[in-house]
Amino acid sequence: MTTAAAEAPRKAELYRMVMPDHICPFGLKARWLLKRKGYAVDDHWLTSRAETDAFKAAHDVATTPQIFIDGQRIGGHDDLRRFFGLKVADPQAKSYTPVLVVFAVAGLLALVTNWLTALPLLGIMTAERFIAIAMMLLAMLKLQDVDRFATMFLNYDLLARRLVPYGYVYPFLELGAGTLMLARALDWLSIPLALFIGGIGAVSVFKAVYLEKRELKCACVGGSSNVPLGFVSLTENVMMVAMALWMLAAH
Repeated sequence: MTTAAAEAPRKAELYRMVMPDHICPFGLKARWLLKRKGYAVDDHWLTSRAETDAFKAAHDVATTPQIFIDGQRIGGHDDLRRFFGLKVADPQAKSYTPVLVVFAVAGLLALVTNWLTALPLLGIMTAERFIAIAMMLLAMLKLQDVDRFATMFLNYDLLARRLVPYGYVYPFLELGAGTLMLARALDWLSIPLALFIGGIGAVSVFKAVYLEKRELKCACVGGSSNVPLGFVSLTENVMMVAMALWMLAAH
């Protein structure tokens, strides 16, 4: 065997949708992955719906893209990742990542705000701003789809179960309390507001998770999340209560 033949890359065939109004993102991801793994890609474009349907019927597959290596059909993008021994994301898997990202961004914004206002990066003010910003970010996520949030909220919130509209109002209350706390304005309003929604939330989560042992999704980052209801959601509510009590003591 010659050196050139030995070093020749393995070949893969990729069939993906490339149309004027749609370029399949998974086809692009599959092509990138194949090239990263050292494959020479024979990239076949399916340029119309009719051509795509004919390809799927001919190969008895339901979706595109489709990848073939050494004449063997591997499947779609997820199948290709499995072929290479890579992890495939499970859309139904529970994850704390959304909440952790919110807390990380809130912490970064608190540090930047302190730097812009010439305050020490770490201190009591950092903690205050972190909590207020986190409340605002969490409220923003809930406000993306208030109806979906309110529906999930009904699974465990004690007040929402008695007064359904409370679930629709909650994100606005959280946003308002966080905004006022960050600005340190109208403390007479923000403190009782945070105590009210945070206190009810904490009791509701504690009852559902730790007393009733129920496994539920948390509505804390909106109704489309797979964040488990539990410690993280309890932390959100405890932070609101702690912030309110701290500000009350400061007065």
